[in-house]
Amino acid sequence: MTEPSSDLASRDTLIDHDGLVALPPEILARMAEVVEHAQASGTSRAYHAAWTRFEDWCMDSGYRALPAAPETIAAYLVVARDTLTEAGERAYAPSTLSKWVSAIADRHRRAGITDLPTRHTLVRATLSGIKREYASAGERPRVPRAPLLTDDIMDLVTTAREQVYGWADAVVERRDSALLLVGLATSIRRSELVALTGADVQLHRADGLHVTVTRSKTDQEGEGRLHPAPRAEDPLRCPVCAAVRWAEVVAASDRYGRRGVIRVLTAAPSLEATGHVCSDPEAVVGCWVAARRPFFRSIRRNGLVGDQALAASSVHAIVRRRAQRADVDPAVVARLGAHSLRSGHVSQALRNGATFEEVMAQTGHTNVATVIRYRRENAPLVGNSVTKLGL
Repeated sequence: MTEPSSDLASRDTLIDHDGLVALPPEILARMAEVVEHAQASGTSRAYHAAWTRFEDWCMDSGYRALPAAPETIAAYLVVARDTLTEAGERAYAPSTLSKWVSAIADRHRRAGITDLPTRHTLVRATLSGIKREYASAGERPRVPRAPLLTDDIMDLVTTAREQVYGWADAVVERRDSALLLVGLATSIRRSELVALTGADVQLHRADGLHVTVTRSKTDQEGEGRLHPAPRAEDPLRCPVCAAVRWAEVVAASDRYGRRGVIRVLTAAPSLEATGHVCSDPEAVVGCWVAARRPFFRSIRRNGLVGDQALAASSVHAIVRRRAQRADVDPAVVARLGAHSLRSGHVSQALRNGATFEEVMAQTGHTNVATVIRYRRENAPLVGNSVTKLGL
């Protein structure tokens, strides 16, 4: 179903303080298109789904959705709080309810309503009370993704390389190893990883790998942010070498198809024999991914590299699949996901003595409280007075 445009596009006129100002429909449509780009596409989709749910509930219950009364929103939250799954558990987490409130506020704001009902004391008190109630009962607690530290990533990568039994396996291994090592080193989000193109991933003679995220969750205007990945002393652990090995396969596939990929893989010596393959950027320019083509690609079951970028959900699946094949405890695998790479970067860096400023310089976090939460959850002994007790 096509998402509705901004309320600007649904009017033939705009209202200002002086009255009605007539605007051509085509101008209104273009204005609406620009306004829609003010939000990230993911946020826009989530808000649209949340608003549709609220609007449907209001219609079924006989309430007005726009503008909504504070009492209506509070009742909506209470009904959601009392909704249970078949197992008798709370159906909706507090974070979901907060997202719904934000979506309702956003819709009212877009409609030109400045006195937002979501700011009313009743709505705020209702949401706060539900959160406290959940916390007291221990229901729907926050369960963050478990971090994958450097040694964890190397276990996954080493196992992946040991389980190559043919050229098709080698294609998948090269992509997955590059994804894991580059994801850990750069700490970028899964949506940013799969959005990378050949132009965004560049070899640098001094620094190793320059990965540029052209647009992110915290950079909606596309100013761009550089996430360097240095060369590792050991080529087996080197994210730059892993990126080169994968780029070589993609370039061969784009130029020569299946035969080119097989030729590259069968002629390649072992990693132990080659050493660093990333030391001379100019020597590998010819085997790099085309500037406007996706860097991390989907792979068919027969080993052929696809033309499309890897789906963001596939990063989650790859992390779990590689952990399962490395015989990681199933209970740990259940807590792993794409965010385990970013979480692992922060956790490992803090454990190794990195400051908050150093972590934020790479991850792009703008709030130090977020980094502190990582330390509290995944590196609890770092900066903790308990280590000063002399026990």
